[in-house]
Amino acid sequence: MNVLLLGSGGREHTMAWKIVKSSKLNKLYIAPGNAGTAKLGQNVDISLTNFEEIKKFVINNSINLLVVGPEAPLVDGIRDYFIADKLLSDVKLIGPSKIGALLEGSKSFAKEFMIKHNIPTANYGSFTKESLNEAINFLNKISPPYVLKADGLAAGKGVLIIDNIEQAKQSLIEMFDGKFGSAGNTVVIEEFLDGIELSVFILTDGSSYKILPEAKDYKRIGEGDTGLNTGGMGAVSPIPFADEPFMKKVEDRIIKPTIAGIIKDKIDYNGFIFFGLMNIEGNPFVIEYNVRMGDPESQVVIPRIKNDFLELLISVADKNLNTKTIELDERTVTTIVLVSKGYPENYEKGKVISNISEKNNTIIFHAGTKIDNDSILTNGGRVMAVSAFGKNIESALNKSYETAKNIKFEGKFFRKDIGFDL
Repeated sequence: MNVLLLGSGGREHTMAWKIVKSSKLNKLYIAPGNAGTAKLGQNVDISLTNFEEIKKFVINNSINLLVVGPEAPLVDGIRDYFIADKLLSDVKLIGPSKIGALLEGSKSFAKEFMIKHNIPTANYGSFTKESLNEAINFLNKISPPYVLKADGLAAGKGVLIIDNIEQAKQSLIEMFDGKFGSAGNTVVIEEFLDGIELSVFILTDGSSYKILPEAKDYKRIGEGDTGLNTGGMGAVSPIPFADEPFMKKVEDRIIKPTIAGIIKDKIDYNGFIFFGLMNIEGNPFVIEYNVRMGDPESQVVIPRIKNDFLELLISVADKNLNTKTIELDERTVTTIVLVSKGYPENYEKGKVISNISEKNNTIIFHAGTKIDNDSILTNGGRVMAVSAFGKNIESALNKSYETAKNIKFEGKFFRKDIGFDL
């Protein structure tokens, strides 16, 4: 089977690392990929928004399966594009339809879906610039901290949590004025949920599903969960508090109603669903949906899946996932993300990376990297993630941190407290 994997981050490197282990794989292409994926398959210089170029490549290279890593092509409707084209009708595709992708692409759509299908979530209001007064009235009626979310895609950074009411009002105006581009044309304001965050993932063919390992990621740039939101600074799986009784609640109250809602609303959906959850005194609430695997959660979740990953993806596309059983590695996996100086704000690219050595059974997943004249250079804010297996969180973290410290590039930064709260 020939596979085209779309994306260039740590998630895609992790998927590629797992896919190439499959006996069912003939050739793997990654578009556009990074310096890490180049060692696993063939990187292809194609824009993720250029569906016509993707189509040409798929046809010319006899691609059997298209795996969509990031959310943007899904929100733009790549599944609908493939289904509508007779030349592409035989190509299997992992990822939901444009309507399904709105679960991530529109915070207000997702909240309406949750309310409609009785899925526990925070109280909210949805507002535009024209309803600014109503938005301010809503803020005045709820207690701090105030949660402001850009409705559209904002690269994981469109969520603000603010303690001061005047600052919240000012941030709301800034969002309407373009702080997050068009993603902030509509803003969802939520009541704050006070608990412990975690991420739960499923693989679904639209009717049946399999629960993948849960994870906890760390979004803030600074230690002690301080500073600006990022795309993610590290992750741990499994999570001690996500025990069997809690996960039973997650399945019964959240996963099953979500799948039932997708079926009832006749949404064409296959692929991954990411549930961003809050554990409040043992009860799960949904903060957000994503319609793809998380990053850096992929770097701790996918290594724990023992199955032939490509075989699982094929069963999703063929709608017979119910015939499969997920086999998991019981060990803990941790990952530490190395970022460029200045991230998540302005940062420099093109720094030479050295000493990339997978010591002590660690796995280095590239994210913002590229190859230039046989050198590996930084090419993004999040540069690499160092994953490691361990018998417990402490032993896995020790391995991740040992390798993270050894990797060298100018301006390298990583959090020193990932997993310490667990």
